[in-house]
Amino acid sequence: MEFAGKAVPLSRDGFDQAAETLSVGAPELWSVLSVETAGCGYLPDRRPRILFERHIFHKETGGKFDASHPSISRPVSGGYVGGAGEYDRLAEAIALDRVAALESASWGIGQVMGFNASSAGFESVDGMVTAMIDDEDAQIAGAAEFMRAEGLHTSLRAHDWAAFAAGYNGADFKKNQYDKRLEAAFNGFTAALPDIDVRRAQVLLMFLGIDPGRIDGIAGKRTRSAVAQFREQDGLPPSEDVNAALLDMLADHIQAGV
Repeated sequence: MEFAGKAVPLSRDGFDQAAETLSVGAPELWSVLSVETAGCGYLPDRRPRILFERHIFHKETGGKFDASHPSISRPVSGGYVGGAGEYDRLAEAIALDRVAALESASWGIGQVMGFNASSAGFESVDGMVTAMIDDEDAQIAGAAEFMRAEGLHTSLRAHDWAAFAAGYNGADFKKNQYDKRLEAAFNGFTAALPDIDVRRAQVLLMFLGIDPGRIDGIAGKRTRSAVAQFREQDGLPPSEDVNAALLDMLADHIQAGV
C-alpha cells in the first residue's frame, strides 16, 4: 500500500527534541498535537494521517482541474471525508499532478501542509512525506520546525492561543474554536501528561487490529483490555501491564507482518 511504511510511534527523545526546538513545555506541545490529530499521526493501516485541501490543489494547479474534478479542485475549502477516505481524494489528485497533490495535503501528527515542506526542514515535499511515513519523530520534528520558522513558538510559549491559532490554523480559526480547544487541552495537560510508553503500546495495538481506545497515553480500561486481548491471542499469561517486554513483543509482531 502506497504511503504505508515503518510507522514507528513517537519516542521520548523525539518529543523532547521538538519541545526543545520550540522552547516550550510538554503541555503546550501536547495541546497542539491533541487538537490537530487527537494526538496520533497514523491511521490504523499505518499510513500518515492526512487531510486533502481542494482549495490548495486548485491554487497549485491554476484551477485547470476544477471542471473535470470538482471534488478535489475548487476555489473554496471543503469536501472532506476524513480518515482513510482522504487518501482516495489524494490518489485522484496524484493522477493529475503528483507534486501539487502532495503539497495540497496536511500530513502527520502536526498536520503540516505539504507546501510548507521547506519551512518544516525538508528539501522537498516528497522528502517530507517519506520521512513522515517512517516515524512520528519525523512528523513532530517537522511540525516543530514549521512552528519555529513561522515564529509561532513565541505565542505558544506565551499561551496566546488566538495568535497561535491564527498562524497555525488560519484566519478562520474561530469557526471551529481552535483557540478555545487549545486552551482547554493545555489546562488538561497541566494536570496530567501522556505516558509515552503507554501511547506507544496503544499505537502498536491499533496497528495489530486491537482497539485500545483513544491514543492518549493513558492506561485506561480499553487499553488494559486491549493488552489482555493481545496476550490471550499470543498464548501469554494474563496481564494488563504495559512494560518494556510488552512493547518489544508488539513491535516484533508488527515487524513480522511487514
